[in-house]
Amino acid sequence: MAQNLPLKAVNLGNWLVAEMWMEPSLFDGIPNNDLLDGTQIQLKSTKVNRYLTAENGGGSIVVANRESADDWETFRLWRISENTFNLRVFNKQFVQKDQNARAVAVNNVPGGWETFEIERKADDRNRVHIKASNGLYIQVKSDTVVTADYSGLGWEDSSPSVFIMTSVRNKLHGEYQLTNGLGPDRARQVLQEHRNTYITEEDFRFISSNGLNAVRIPVGWWIAFDPNPPKPFVGGSLPALDNAFSWAQKYGMKVIIDLHAAQGSQNGWEHSGTRDGYQEWGDAQISDTVAVIDFLAKRYANHPRLIAIELLNEPLAPGVNLDTLKSGLHHVVIDEHYYNLFTEHFKSLNVQQHIDFIYNQRSSNLGAKTTSNGPLSFVGEWTAEWDVQGATMQDYQRFAKAMLDVYGRATFGWAYWSYKNQYNHWSLK
Repeated sequence: MAQNLPLKAVNLGNWLVAEMWMEPSLFDGIPNNDLLDGTQIQLKSTKVNRYLTAENGGGSIVVANRESADDWETFRLWRISENTFNLRVFNKQFVQKDQNARAVAVNNVPGGWETFEIERKADDRNRVHIKASNGLYIQVKSDTVVTADYSGLGWEDSSPSVFIMTSVRNKLHGEYQLTNGLGPDRARQVLQEHRNTYITEEDFRFISSNGLNAVRIPVGWWIAFDPNPPKPFVGGSLPALDNAFSWAQKYGMKVIIDLHAAQGSQNGWEHSGTRDGYQEWGDAQISDTVAVIDFLAKRYANHPRLIAIELLNEPLAPGVNLDTLKSGLHHVVIDEHYYNLFTEHFKSLNVQQHIDFIYNQRSSNLGAKTTSNGPLSFVGEWTAEWDVQGATMQDYQRFAKAMLDVYGRATFGWAYWSYKNQYNHWSLK
């Protein structure tokens, strides 16, 4: 292994795990595309001028008595079809109508009674009716009595069945949202075209000819079930990964397989394959995750181009920490992701302060993990983008040089995020 290190690599992001921010056109043509899985909505009754809320955040009745909206008044959508949804509350139960047509949120697993149709007014799509499984509408009888037994129509403010729907917070646009939004047939067609064209053999030739010697390829847990993964995911990512190994062989490159999305979502972010933004990976998912890693290892372990399998990308799950990973293991690499973005601290820095941060804090942090008898160090994601306004090309070059100087000391190497992106500074190509 040593003769190949340190790696100079690039991430093939958005190829086998889709991310809308990198290529928005993937999501073109999804009907009702502002109500994808994980969209967080709030519903205000026009009759009582109050928000619907799951009392105590869930486990009880649904009422309409809040003047303002926060977590308990927010519902996460599970999309069943273009117009039908489950509504998940703060404590993860699902809204349903009970046997007395009362709106409650008590079940942790959705079924028929937890399915609702959102009917939108043609000329004001934020004004909605919500139809329950019995064909009747949710209505607010009073601020503490919400039922699914209204048969009237109409869009006037005085109607007990009219709500103002507002989308709030993050809207997720990952592979789950894409495939479930498109539906199985269209998703299979769209992703087949995407995988065949987004990364090709020519890209591997181009990457290799420009001095890089490896690629880091994010994959989702569903790759182990190809060609028929669990819904809504669709097959095709496994033969694409096979192609990557063939191209890497031809152009003398190494491959890091990165389990970017684990079953249950290890971090709640869209690139983890999450449905609704909750991080639910834990002890119960460990065996499933290990099975995916075993599958990848058995398929590629003897391939001369494989150099590493990344066990879990950016986990926020409890119990996954540096000491756990270092304890008694051999041939281990610790992957650090370094972005001068995403926090208020970086928004306040000027050009020189960003560069100084790289040479000081980043260098110190990386040095602490690059020990003679410890795991190898790897900067698995970094980019030449920041929040500096009006930066010149020379500023960007100085910033990139600082990162190359520091991240070049990582004993396993580095991988730029990403090879292709709609935003220039995120695109190494």
